[in-house]
Amino acid sequence: MELKGGEILVKCLEELGVEVVFGYPGGAILPVYDALYDADIRHILTRHEQGAAHAADGYARATGRPGVCMATSGPGATNLVTGIANAYMDSVPIIAITGQVARTMIGRDSFQEADITGITLPITKHNYLVQDVNDLARIVREAFHVATTGRPGPVLIDLPRDVAASKTEYREPGPVKLRGYRPPAEGNPEDVARAARLIAEAQRPVIYAGGGVVNSGAHEELRALAEKIMAPVATTLMGIGGFPGDHPLSLGMLGMHGAKYANYAVMESDLLIAVGVRFDDRVTGKLDAFAPEARVIHIDIDPAEIGKNVRVNVAIVGDVKRVLTQLLKCLDEYLVRPGTAWQEKIATWKKEYPLTYRRDGQLKPQAVIQEIYRQTKDRPTRVATDVGQHQMWTAQYYFFSRPRSFISSGGLGTMGFGLPAAIGAQVGCPDELVVSISGDGSIQMNIQELCTAVNYELPVKVAIMNNGFLGMVRQWQELFYNRRYAYTELINPDFVKLAEAYGAEGLRVTREVEVAPALEQAFRSSRPVLIDFVVAREENVLPMVPPGEPIDKMLG
Repeated sequence: MELKGGEILVKCLEELGVEVVFGYPGGAILPVYDALYDADIRHILTRHEQGAAHAADGYARATGRPGVCMATSGPGATNLVTGIANAYMDSVPIIAITGQVARTMIGRDSFQEADITGITLPITKHNYLVQDVNDLARIVREAFHVATTGRPGPVLIDLPRDVAASKTEYREPGPVKLRGYRPPAEGNPEDVARAARLIAEAQRPVIYAGGGVVNSGAHEELRALAEKIMAPVATTLMGIGGFPGDHPLSLGMLGMHGAKYANYAVMESDLLIAVGVRFDDRVTGKLDAFAPEARVIHIDIDPAEIGKNVRVNVAIVGDVKRVLTQLLKCLDEYLVRPGTAWQEKIATWKKEYPLTYRRDGQLKPQAVIQEIYRQTKDRPTRVATDVGQHQMWTAQYYFFSRPRSFISSGGLGTMGFGLPAAIGAQVGCPDELVVSISGDGSIQMNIQELCTAVNYELPVKVAIMNNGFLGMVRQWQELFYNRRYAYTELINPDFVKLAEAYGAEGLRVTREVEVAPALEQAFRSSRPVLIDFVVAREENVLPMVPPGEPIDKMLG
Protein backbone atom coordinates (compact mmCIF):
# COMPACT_ATOMS: atom_id res chain seq x y z
CA MET A 1 0.00 0.00 0.00
CA GLU A 2 1.56 3.28 -1.15
CA LEU A 3 1.06 6.20 1.24
CA LYS A 4 2.32 9.74 1.64
CA GLY A 5 4.54 10.56 4.62
CA GLY A 6 1.75 12.49 6.33
CA GLU A 7 -0.56 9.49 5.92
CA ILE A 8 2.10 7.14 7.29
CA LEU A 9 2.52 9.33 10.36
CA VAL A 10 -1.21 9.41 11.06
CA LYS A 11 -1.57 5.67 10.40
CA CYS A 12 1.21 5.00 12.92
CA LEU A 13 -0.53 7.18 15.50
CA GLU A 14 -3.74 5.19 15.00
CA GLU A 15 -1.89 1.88 15.30
CA LEU A 16 -0.23 3.06 18.50
CA GLY A 17 -3.62 3.79 20.04
CA VAL A 18 -3.48 7.59 19.97
CA GLU A 19 -7.00 8.92 20.50
CA VAL A 20 -6.39 12.65 20.60
CA VAL A 21 -3.90 15.20 19.29
CA PHE A 22 -3.58 18.80 20.46
CA GLY A 23 -2.33 21.16 17.80
CA TYR A 24 -2.34 24.20 15.57
CA PRO A 25 -1.93 23.85 11.80
CA GLY A 26 0.31 25.78 9.42
CA GLY A 27 1.87 25.51 6.00
CA ALA A 28 4.73 23.09 6.62
CA ILE A 29 2.61 20.55 8.48
CA LEU A 30 -0.40 20.66 6.14
CA PRO A 31 0.31 17.20 4.64
CA VAL A 32 -0.14 15.75 8.14
CA TYR A 33 -3.29 17.75 8.79
CA ASP A 34 -4.72 16.66 5.46
CA ALA A 35 -4.24 13.03 6.52
CA LEU A 36 -5.82 13.80 9.92
CA TYR A 37 -8.99 14.94 8.12
CA ASP A 38 -10.04 11.33 7.48
CA ALA A 39 -8.42 9.76 10.55
CA ASP A 40 -10.08 8.19 13.55
CA ILE A 41 -8.20 10.58 15.84
CA ARG A 42 -9.73 13.50 17.69
CA HIS A 43 -7.95 16.78 17.11
CA ILE A 44 -8.21 19.61 19.64
CA LEU A 45 -7.43 22.99 18.07
CA THR A 46 -5.87 25.07 20.82
CA ARG A 47 -5.52 28.82 20.48
CA HIS A 48 -1.72 28.83 20.87
CA GLU A 49 0.92 26.18 20.30
CA GLN A 50 2.12 26.50 23.89
CA GLY A 51 -1.42 25.60 24.92
CA ALA A 52 -1.18 22.48 22.76
CA ALA A 53 2.04 21.35 24.45
CA HIS A 54 0.66 21.95 27.96
CA ALA A 55 -2.61 20.21 27.06
CA ALA A 56 -0.69 17.16 25.85
CA ASP A 57 1.29 17.30 29.09
CA GLY A 58 -1.86 17.50 31.24
CA TYR A 59 -3.41 14.63 29.28
CA ALA A 60 -0.32 12.50 29.89
CA ARG A 61 -0.15 13.28 33.61
CA ALA A 62 -3.85 12.56 34.13
CA THR A 63 -4.07 9.36 32.08
CA GLY A 64 -0.58 7.87 32.18
CA ARG A 65 -0.65 7.66 28.38
CA PRO A 66 1.63 9.73 26.14
CA GLY A 67 0.25 13.08 25.03
CA VAL A 68 0.67 14.22 21.42
CA CYS A 69 0.93 17.79 20.18
CA MET A 70 1.54 19.24 16.70
CA ALA A 71 2.67 22.54 15.26
CA THR A 72 4.02 23.90 12.03
CA SER A 73 7.59 25.02 11.35
CA GLY A 74 9.34 28.15 12.60
CA PRO A 75 7.26 30.09 15.13
CA GLY A 76 4.80 27.22 15.49
CA ALA A 77 7.59 24.89 16.53
CA THR A 78 9.34 27.40 18.79
CA ASN A 79 6.03 28.13 20.54
CA LEU A 80 6.12 24.50 21.71
CA VAL A 81 9.50 24.93 23.38
CA THR A 82 8.29 26.02 26.84
CA GLY A 83 5.82 23.14 26.97
CA ILE A 84 8.48 20.64 25.90
CA ALA A 85 10.92 21.97 28.51
CA ASN A 86 8.20 21.73 31.15
CA ALA A 87 7.54 18.08 30.28
CA TYR A 88 11.26 17.34 30.26
CA MET A 89 11.83 18.77 33.74
CA ASP A 90 8.93 16.76 35.18
CA SER A 91 9.57 13.52 33.22
CA VAL A 92 6.28 13.56 31.30
CA PRO A 93 5.90 11.47 28.11
CA ILE A 94 4.78 13.71 25.26
CA ILE A 95 5.37 13.41 21.51
CA ALA A 96 5.83 16.76 19.78
CA ILE A 97 5.43 16.63 15.99
CA THR A 98 6.60 19.67 14.05
CA GLY A 99 6.47 20.56 10.40
CA GLN A 100 9.69 21.68 8.77
CA VAL A 101 10.60 23.39 5.52
CA ALA A 102 11.58 21.14 2.62
CA ARG A 103 14.95 19.42 2.90
CA THR A 104 16.44 21.51 0.11
CA MET A 105 15.54 24.68 2.02
CA ILE A 106 16.95 23.68 5.41
CA GLY A 107 19.84 25.90 6.48
CA ARG A 108 18.99 28.69 4.03
CA ASP A 109 17.04 30.94 6.42
CA SER A 110 13.89 29.98 4.57
CA PHE A 111 10.48 31.38 5.42
CA GLN A 112 9.32 29.99 8.76
CA GLU A 113 12.45 27.91 9.24
CA ALA A 114 13.86 27.15 12.68
CA ASP A 115 16.35 24.48 13.73
CA ILE A 116 13.90 22.96 16.17
CA THR A 117 15.91 19.76 16.68
CA GLY A 118 18.92 21.87 17.66
CA ILE A 119 16.82 24.16 19.84
CA THR A 120 15.19 21.27 21.71
CA LEU A 121 18.23 19.02 22.02
CA PRO A 122 18.77 19.92 25.72
CA ILE A 123 15.06 19.61 26.62
CA THR A 124 14.03 16.37 24.94
CA LYS A 125 14.80 12.80 25.84
CA HIS A 126 15.47 12.32 22.12
CA ASN A 127 14.54 14.03 18.87
CA TYR A 128 14.46 13.24 15.17
CA LEU A 129 14.78 15.15 11.90
CA VAL A 130 13.20 12.81 9.35
CA GLN A 131 15.29 12.70 6.17
CA ASP A 132 13.69 9.74 4.39
CA VAL A 133 10.00 8.84 4.22
CA ASN A 134 10.99 5.17 4.42
CA ASP A 135 12.29 5.75 7.96
CA LEU A 136 9.14 7.47 9.20
CA ALA A 137 7.14 4.50 10.49
CA ARG A 138 10.15 3.21 12.42
CA ILE A 139 10.88 6.65 13.87
CA VAL A 140 7.32 7.15 15.12
CA ARG A 141 7.37 3.83 16.95
CA GLU A 142 10.80 4.53 18.37
CA ALA A 143 9.64 7.95 19.57
CA PHE A 144 6.75 6.46 21.55
CA HIS A 145 8.98 3.72 22.96
CA VAL A 146 11.63 6.17 24.13
CA ALA A 147 9.09 8.62 25.58
CA THR A 148 7.26 6.02 27.66
CA THR A 149 9.99 3.64 28.87
CA GLY A 150 12.63 4.13 31.51
CA ARG A 151 12.45 7.65 32.87
CA PRO A 152 9.65 9.15 30.75
CA GLY A 153 10.15 12.34 28.80
CA PRO A 154 9.32 14.31 25.65
CA VAL A 155 10.43 13.22 22.19
CA LEU A 156 10.24 15.49 19.13
CA ILE A 157 9.76 14.45 15.50
CA ASP A 158 10.60 17.17 12.95
CA LEU A 159 9.08 16.34 9.57
CA PRO A 160 10.13 18.29 6.45
CA ARG A 161 7.25 19.16 4.18
CA ASP A 162 8.64 17.31 1.16
CA VAL A 163 9.12 14.14 3.22
CA ALA A 164 5.54 14.45 4.48
CA ALA A 165 4.35 14.74 0.85
CA SER A 166 6.55 11.91 -0.52
CA LYS A 167 5.04 8.52 -1.28
CA THR A 168 6.37 5.11 -0.41
CA GLU A 169 5.14 1.58 0.08
CA TYR A 170 3.99 1.32 3.69
CA ARG A 171 5.31 -1.66 5.61
CA GLU A 172 4.72 -2.02 9.32
CA PRO A 173 8.10 -2.09 11.02
CA GLY A 174 9.03 -4.83 13.43
CA PRO A 175 9.62 -4.50 17.18
CA VAL A 176 11.59 -1.46 18.33
CA LYS A 177 15.27 -2.25 18.79
CA LEU A 178 17.56 0.52 19.98
CA ARG A 179 21.19 -0.40 20.49
CA GLY A 180 22.39 0.66 23.94
CA TYR A 181 18.94 1.68 25.19
CA ARG A 182 18.01 -0.75 27.94
CA PRO A 183 16.11 0.95 30.75
CA PRO A 184 16.58 -0.88 34.06
CA ALA A 185 13.68 -2.84 35.52
CA GLU A 186 14.38 -4.70 38.75
CA GLY A 187 17.00 -3.53 41.22
CA ASN A 188 20.18 -5.41 42.05
CA PRO A 189 19.16 -8.03 44.66
CA GLU A 190 22.27 -7.35 46.77
CA ASP A 191 21.47 -3.63 46.89
CA VAL A 192 17.86 -4.39 47.84
CA ALA A 193 19.06 -6.67 50.64
CA ARG A 194 21.41 -3.96 51.94
CA ALA A 195 18.52 -1.51 51.94
CA ALA A 196 16.35 -3.94 53.90
CA ARG A 197 19.07 -4.29 56.54
CA LEU A 198 19.35 -0.52 56.93
CA ILE A 199 15.58 -0.27 57.32
CA ALA A 200 15.57 -3.00 59.96
CA GLU A 201 18.23 -1.13 61.93
CA ALA A 202 16.63 2.33 61.71
CA GLN A 203 14.88 3.97 64.63
CA ARG A 204 13.82 7.21 62.91
CA PRO A 205 13.05 6.35 59.26
CA VAL A 206 11.38 8.77 56.84
CA ILE A 207 10.23 7.97 53.31
CA TYR A 208 10.83 10.82 50.86
CA ALA A 209 8.70 10.15 47.76
CA GLY A 210 8.69 11.93 44.42
CA GLY A 211 7.27 11.89 40.92
CA GLY A 212 8.87 8.54 40.14
CA VAL A 213 6.27 6.90 42.39
CA VAL A 214 3.45 8.37 40.30
CA ASN A 215 5.14 7.65 36.96
CA SER A 216 5.78 4.04 37.93
CA GLY A 217 2.29 3.45 39.34
CA ALA A 218 3.90 2.44 42.62
CA HIS A 219 1.44 4.10 45.01
CA GLU A 220 0.15 0.82 46.45
CA GLU A 221 3.66 -0.52 47.02
CA LEU A 222 4.70 2.77 48.66
CA ARG A 223 1.75 2.63 51.03
CA ALA A 224 2.51 -1.00 51.86
CA LEU A 225 6.13 -0.13 52.64
CA ALA A 226 5.18 2.81 54.85
CA GLU A 227 2.66 0.75 56.81
CA LYS A 228 5.00 -2.23 57.09
CA ILE A 229 7.84 -0.22 58.65
CA MET A 230 5.60 2.51 60.14
CA ALA A 231 7.63 5.24 58.47
CA PRO A 232 6.13 8.69 57.87
CA VAL A 233 6.01 9.79 54.22
CA ALA A 234 6.96 13.25 52.94
CA THR A 235 6.39 13.98 49.27
CA THR A 236 7.82 16.40 46.77
CA LEU A 237 5.50 18.60 44.71
CA MET A 238 5.60 16.00 41.92
CA GLY A 239 5.05 13.18 44.39
CA ILE A 240 1.74 14.57 45.64
CA GLY A 241 -0.94 11.92 45.21
CA GLY A 242 1.59 9.11 45.28
CA PHE A 243 0.75 8.66 48.97
CA PRO A 244 -2.68 9.55 50.40
CA GLY A 245 -2.56 13.04 51.88
CA ASP A 246 -5.12 12.07 54.55
CA HIS A 247 -3.19 8.98 55.72
CA PRO A 248 -1.98 9.07 59.37
CA LEU A 249 1.59 8.52 58.15
CA SER A 250 1.45 11.40 55.68
CA LEU A 251 3.69 14.39 56.35
CA GLY A 252 2.52 16.21 53.25
CA MET A 253 5.00 18.18 51.19
CA LEU A 254 8.52 18.92 52.42
CA GLY A 255 10.98 21.60 51.43
CA MET A 256 10.77 25.35 50.89
CA HIS A 257 7.02 25.56 51.53
CA GLY A 258 6.60 22.21 53.23
CA ALA A 259 4.95 21.67 56.59
CA LYS A 260 7.21 22.29 59.58
CA TYR A 261 6.68 18.77 60.87
CA ALA A 262 7.71 17.31 57.51
CA ASN A 263 10.95 19.27 57.46
CA TYR A 264 11.71 18.55 61.13
CA ALA A 265 11.14 14.83 60.56
CA VAL A 266 13.52 14.72 57.60
CA MET A 267 16.20 16.70 59.42
CA GLU A 268 16.09 14.44 62.50
CA SER A 269 15.72 11.12 60.69
CA ASP A 270 18.39 8.45 60.92
CA LEU A 271 17.35 6.86 57.62
CA LEU A 272 15.97 8.60 54.55
CA ILE A 273 14.35 6.29 52.00
CA ALA A 274 14.31 8.40 48.82
CA VAL A 275 11.94 6.93 46.24
CA GLY A 276 11.75 8.35 42.71
CA VAL A 277 13.22 11.73 43.61
CA ARG A 278 16.08 13.93 42.46
CA PHE A 279 16.98 15.92 45.61
CA ASP A 280 16.23 19.25 43.96
CA ASP A 281 17.10 22.52 45.67
CA ARG A 282 13.49 23.35 46.64
CA VAL A 283 13.50 20.20 48.77
CA THR A 284 16.99 20.14 50.24
CA GLY A 285 17.63 23.80 51.03
CA LYS A 286 21.25 24.15 52.14
CA LEU A 287 22.70 20.93 50.78
CA ASP A 288 25.47 20.35 53.31
CA ALA A 289 22.96 20.67 56.16
CA PHE A 290 20.28 18.39 54.68
CA ALA A 291 19.30 15.38 56.83
CA PRO A 292 22.67 15.44 58.61
CA GLU A 293 22.15 12.29 60.73
CA ALA A 294 20.49 10.15 58.08
CA ARG A 295 21.81 7.30 56.08
CA VAL A 296 20.28 7.46 52.59
CA ILE A 297 18.70 4.80 50.40
CA HIS A 298 18.01 6.17 46.92
CA ILE A 299 15.73 4.29 44.51
CA ASP A 300 15.45 5.71 41.00
CA ILE A 301 15.20 4.52 37.42
CA ASP A 302 17.72 7.11 36.22
CA PRO A 303 21.28 6.32 37.39
CA ALA A 304 22.30 9.90 36.58
CA GLU A 305 20.19 11.16 39.49
CA ILE A 306 21.83 8.97 42.11
CA GLY A 307 24.62 10.78 43.92
CA LYS A 308 24.12 13.90 41.79
CA ASN A 309 23.23 16.16 44.72
CA VAL A 310 23.39 14.02 47.87
CA ARG A 311 25.74 11.18 48.81
CA VAL A 312 23.88 7.92 49.32
CA ASN A 313 24.61 4.78 51.32
CA VAL A 314 22.61 2.39 49.17
CA ALA A 315 21.76 3.09 45.53
CA ILE A 316 19.14 0.99 43.77
CA VAL A 317 18.69 1.63 40.06
CA GLY A 318 15.41 0.30 38.72
CA ASP A 319 11.73 0.83 38.17
CA VAL A 320 10.26 2.11 41.45
CA LYS A 321 7.27 -0.24 41.44
CA ARG A 322 9.43 -3.31 40.83
CA VAL A 323 12.09 -2.28 43.33
CA LEU A 324 9.53 -1.63 46.08
CA THR A 325 8.01 -5.05 45.37
CA GLN A 326 11.45 -6.60 45.80
CA LEU A 327 12.09 -4.60 48.96
CA LEU A 328 8.78 -5.58 50.56
CA LYS A 329 9.54 -9.25 49.93
CA CYS A 330 13.04 -8.88 51.31
CA LEU A 331 11.78 -7.16 54.46
CA ASP A 332 9.77 -10.28 55.30
CA GLU A 333 13.06 -11.78 56.49
CA TYR A 334 13.45 -9.08 59.15
CA LEU A 335 11.53 -8.21 62.28
CA VAL A 336 11.10 -4.48 61.82
CA ARG A 337 10.34 -2.72 65.08
CA PRO A 338 9.64 0.95 64.47
CA GLY A 339 10.64 3.27 67.29
CA THR A 340 7.52 4.32 69.21
CA ALA A 341 9.35 7.39 70.51
CA TRP A 342 9.78 8.50 66.87
CA GLN A 343 6.06 8.13 66.17
CA GLU A 344 5.24 10.09 69.32
CA LYS A 345 7.65 12.87 68.41
CA ILE A 346 6.13 13.29 64.95
CA ALA A 347 2.63 13.31 66.42
CA THR A 348 3.75 16.07 68.80
CA TRP A 349 5.21 18.11 65.93
CA LYS A 350 1.94 17.78 64.02
CA LYS A 351 0.03 19.17 67.01
CA GLU A 352 2.51 21.96 67.72
CA TYR A 353 3.12 23.11 64.14
CA PRO A 354 -0.04 22.61 62.07
CA LEU A 355 -0.53 24.36 58.76
CA THR A 356 -2.55 27.42 59.63
CA TYR A 357 -3.34 30.98 58.61
CA ARG A 358 -4.81 34.06 60.23
CA ARG A 359 -8.49 34.81 59.73
CA ASP A 360 -8.99 38.57 59.78
CA GLY A 361 -12.17 39.18 57.85
CA GLN A 362 -10.52 39.20 54.43
CA LEU A 363 -11.14 36.43 51.91
CA LYS A 364 -8.16 34.14 52.31
CA PRO A 365 -7.00 31.94 49.43
CA GLN A 366 -6.32 29.08 51.85
CA ALA A 367 -10.02 29.09 52.78
CA VAL A 368 -10.95 28.85 49.10
CA ILE A 369 -8.65 25.83 48.62
CA GLN A 370 -10.09 24.16 51.72
CA GLU A 371 -13.63 24.61 50.43
CA ILE A 372 -12.69 23.25 46.99
CA TYR A 373 -11.28 20.21 48.79
CA ARG A 374 -14.37 19.81 50.98
CA GLN A 375 -16.67 19.79 47.97
CA THR A 376 -14.55 17.49 45.78
CA LYS A 377 -12.87 15.01 48.12
CA ASP A 378 -15.60 12.39 47.69
CA ARG A 379 -15.86 12.56 43.90
CA PRO A 380 -13.34 11.77 41.14
CA THR A 381 -11.48 15.05 40.65
CA ARG A 382 -8.32 16.24 38.93
CA VAL A 383 -6.80 19.51 40.06
CA ALA A 384 -4.42 21.40 37.78
CA THR A 385 -2.55 24.47 38.98
CA ASP A 386 -0.50 27.23 37.54
CA VAL A 387 2.66 28.36 39.33
CA GLY A 388 2.92 30.69 42.30
CA GLN A 389 1.35 31.15 45.70
CA HIS A 390 -1.90 29.42 44.74
CA GLN A 391 0.13 26.35 43.71
CA MET A 392 1.76 26.10 47.11
CA TRP A 393 -1.52 26.66 48.97
CA THR A 394 -3.08 23.89 46.89
CA ALA A 395 -0.19 21.57 47.79
CA GLN A 396 -0.62 22.46 51.47
CA TYR A 397 -4.40 22.52 51.94
CA TYR A 398 -5.79 20.05 49.40
CA PHE A 399 -5.21 16.47 50.56
CA PHE A 400 -4.79 14.42 47.39
CA SER A 401 -5.63 10.77 47.99
CA ARG A 402 -4.86 9.20 44.63
CA PRO A 403 -2.12 9.41 42.00
CA ARG A 404 -2.43 11.56 38.88
CA SER A 405 -5.04 13.76 40.57
CA PHE A 406 -2.61 16.68 41.06
CA ILE A 407 -1.32 18.19 37.82
CA SER A 408 1.23 20.95 38.23
CA SER A 409 4.45 22.33 36.81
CA GLY A 410 7.32 21.44 39.11
CA GLY A 411 10.85 21.71 37.82
CA LEU A 412 10.35 24.50 35.29
CA GLY A 413 7.74 26.41 37.26
CA THR A 414 5.77 27.45 34.19
CA MET A 415 3.16 30.17 34.57
CA GLY A 416 0.36 29.60 32.05
CA PHE A 417 0.49 25.82 32.47
CA GLY A 418 -2.68 25.30 34.49
CA LEU A 419 -5.60 26.03 32.15
CA PRO A 420 -4.34 24.16 29.07
CA ALA A 421 -3.17 21.28 31.28
CA ALA A 422 -6.65 21.14 32.80
CA ILE A 423 -8.10 20.99 29.29
CA GLY A 424 -5.82 18.05 28.47
CA ALA A 425 -6.83 16.33 31.71
CA GLN A 426 -10.53 16.89 30.95
CA VAL A 427 -10.10 15.40 27.46
CA GLY A 428 -8.37 12.38 28.98
CA CYS A 429 -10.83 12.03 31.88
CA PRO A 430 -14.17 13.18 30.44
CA ASP A 431 -16.27 11.76 33.29
CA GLU A 432 -14.33 13.49 36.08
CA LEU A 433 -14.47 16.97 37.54
CA VAL A 434 -11.42 18.99 36.52
CA VAL A 435 -10.54 22.13 38.46
CA SER A 436 -7.88 24.62 37.37
CA ILE A 437 -6.54 26.72 40.25
CA SER A 438 -4.65 29.78 39.07
CA GLY A 439 -3.45 33.23 39.97
CA ASP A 440 -4.38 36.48 38.30
CA GLY A 441 -0.87 36.63 36.81
CA SER A 442 -0.61 33.03 35.59
CA ILE A 443 -4.10 32.81 34.09
CA GLN A 444 -3.44 35.63 31.66
CA MET A 445 -0.50 33.84 30.07
CA ASN A 446 -2.75 31.32 28.34
CA ILE A 447 -6.27 32.55 29.04
CA GLN A 448 -7.08 32.26 25.34
CA GLU A 449 -7.44 28.51 25.94
CA LEU A 450 -10.75 29.24 27.66
CA CYS A 451 -12.04 29.51 24.11
CA THR A 452 -10.78 25.95 23.47
CA ALA A 453 -12.69 24.67 26.49
CA VAL A 454 -15.86 26.41 25.30
CA ASN A 455 -15.52 25.27 21.69
CA TYR A 456 -15.09 21.61 22.65
CA GLU A 457 -17.62 21.72 25.51
CA LEU A 458 -15.01 20.80 28.11
CA PRO A 459 -16.52 21.74 31.49
CA VAL A 460 -13.28 22.83 33.17
CA LYS A 461 -13.75 24.93 36.32
CA VAL A 462 -11.24 27.76 36.73
CA ALA A 463 -10.64 29.27 40.18
CA ILE A 464 -8.54 32.45 40.09
CA MET A 465 -6.88 33.64 43.30
CA ASN A 466 -6.95 37.33 42.38
CA ASN A 467 -4.76 39.40 44.70
CA GLY A 468 -3.72 42.08 42.22
CA PHE A 469 -0.06 41.03 42.33
CA LEU A 470 2.40 38.56 40.92
CA GLY A 471 1.95 37.07 44.36
CA MET A 472 5.00 34.89 44.91
CA VAL A 473 7.37 37.48 43.47
CA ARG A 474 5.73 40.13 45.67
CA GLN A 475 6.20 37.86 48.69
CA TRP A 476 9.94 37.66 48.01
CA GLN A 477 10.05 41.43 47.57
CA GLU A 478 8.33 41.87 50.92
CA LEU A 479 10.57 39.46 52.81
CA PHE A 480 13.94 40.01 51.15
CA TYR A 481 13.77 43.35 49.27
CA ASN A 482 12.31 45.72 51.90
CA ARG A 483 8.82 45.75 50.34
CA ARG A 484 10.14 47.36 47.15
CA TYR A 485 7.33 46.10 44.92
CA ALA A 486 9.09 46.63 41.61
CA TYR A 487 6.64 45.94 38.76
CA THR A 488 4.67 43.18 40.46
CA GLU A 489 1.35 45.00 40.94
CA LEU A 490 -1.20 44.03 38.29
CA ILE A 491 -3.93 45.98 36.54
CA ASN A 492 -6.32 43.19 35.60
CA PRO A 493 -9.24 42.92 33.21
CA ASP A 494 -12.72 42.11 34.46
CA PHE A 495 -12.31 38.32 34.53
CA VAL A 496 -16.05 37.71 34.70
CA LYS A 497 -16.72 39.72 31.55
CA LEU A 498 -13.74 38.09 29.87
CA ALA A 499 -15.08 34.62 30.67
CA GLU A 500 -18.48 35.59 29.31
CA ALA A 501 -16.89 37.01 26.16
CA TYR A 502 -15.33 33.59 25.52
CA GLY A 503 -18.71 31.93 26.08
CA ALA A 504 -18.01 30.55 29.56
CA GLU A 505 -19.83 31.31 32.80
CA GLY A 506 -18.22 33.95 35.00
CA LEU A 507 -18.66 34.43 38.77
CA ARG A 508 -17.05 36.78 41.26
CA VAL A 509 -16.53 36.13 44.97
CA THR A 510 -15.35 38.77 47.45
CA ARG A 511 -16.43 37.33 50.84
CA GLU A 512 -15.85 33.96 52.49
CA VAL A 513 -19.58 33.37 52.92
CA GLU A 514 -19.93 33.43 49.12
CA VAL A 515 -17.26 30.78 48.46
CA ALA A 516 -19.27 27.60 49.03
CA PRO A 517 -22.37 28.66 47.03
CA ALA A 518 -20.23 29.83 44.10
CA LEU A 519 -18.33 26.54 43.99
CA GLU A 520 -21.53 24.54 44.26
CA GLN A 521 -22.97 26.48 41.32
CA ALA A 522 -19.81 25.99 39.27
CA PHE A 523 -19.55 22.27 39.98
CA ARG A 524 -23.20 21.74 39.01
CA SER A 525 -22.71 23.41 35.65
CA SER A 526 -22.08 21.42 32.49
CA ARG A 527 -20.17 24.37 30.99
CA PRO A 528 -16.71 25.87 31.59
CA VAL A 529 -16.93 28.21 34.59
CA LEU A 530 -14.44 30.84 35.76
CA ILE A 531 -14.64 32.12 39.34
CA ASP A 532 -12.78 35.31 40.20
CA PHE A 533 -11.93 35.03 43.92
CA VAL A 534 -10.84 38.51 45.06
CA VAL A 535 -8.54 37.51 47.92
CA ALA A 536 -6.32 39.26 50.48
CA ARG A 537 -3.69 41.21 48.58
CA GLU A 538 -0.63 40.56 50.73
CA GLU A 539 -1.18 37.08 52.08
CA ASN A 540 2.03 35.02 52.23
CA VAL A 541 2.71 31.32 51.74
CA LEU A 542 4.08 30.05 55.03
CA PRO A 543 6.10 28.22 56.23
CA MET A 544 8.95 29.33 54.01
CA VAL A 545 12.61 28.36 54.02
CA PRO A 546 14.70 31.42 53.09
CA PRO A 547 17.15 30.85 50.23
CA GLY A 548 20.42 29.27 51.34
CA GLU A 549 19.07 28.08 54.71
CA PRO A 550 18.56 24.52 56.00
CA ILE A 551 14.98 23.32 55.70
CA ASP A 552 14.40 23.39 59.47
CA LYS A 553 15.04 27.16 59.57
CA MET A 554 11.60 28.33 58.45
CA LEU A 555 9.77 31.62 58.49
CA GLY A 556 6.20 31.56 59.78
